[in-house]
Amino acid sequence: MFRNPDPEQICALLREVKTIAVVGLSPNPARPAFRIARALQGFGYRIIPVRPKVAEVLGEQAYASLSEVPEKIDLVDVFRAAEHVGPIVDECLRLGLKRIWLQDGIVNEEAAEKALGGGMTVVMDRCIWRDLNSLPPAPLPGEGGAQAHPVGANRALPLSPSPREGVTSHPAPSGSGAGGEGSFISAVSSGRPGGGAA
Repeated sequence: MFRNPDPEQICALLREVKTIAVVGLSPNPARPAFRIARALQGFGYRIIPVRPKVAEVLGEQAYASLSEVPEKIDLVDVFRAAEHVGPIVDECLRLGLKRIWLQDGIVNEEAAEKALGGGMTVVMDRCIWRDLNSLPPAPLPGEGGAQAHPVGANRALPLSPSPREGVTSHPAPSGSGAGGEGSFISAVSSGRPGGGAA
């Protein structure tokens, strides 16, 4: 049965990646995929929208498929229903991509196991925004020679404007691809695995 990487491995993954292809990124600002991708940009990641019939999202050129992306992809973040995950995994394997993240509410164990068998790192049924907001600060430059990743400041970005801007802030949106399991920092404290379909 599929198990997510442990919390320390998820933490390392989030610090290693720089460019995230967001499959199913909607141009609609009300959609969870848009709001989470915008927050990822705020954390310092480069976002590549992957969605047919869309020219641009969040200031970045969009592509109809992963195969059309002309640059290196560090992580594929999926906002598609579970039945679409299999073909996405197949495309990742053909392209030699190494990491895939299925947002919370998206569970396809068969596809996840296939990705694992192909040498990919797989995170399933977790919210990347919540996990990023739970990251402990990265080492500062000079501390062990490590260079801080852009997410190391633990900026805890909101997904909507603050009340001072006239809109009530709220946590990660509920529903497919943006709700469900809590942050992994609690898993670190309890020592349990990263969650998902354990």
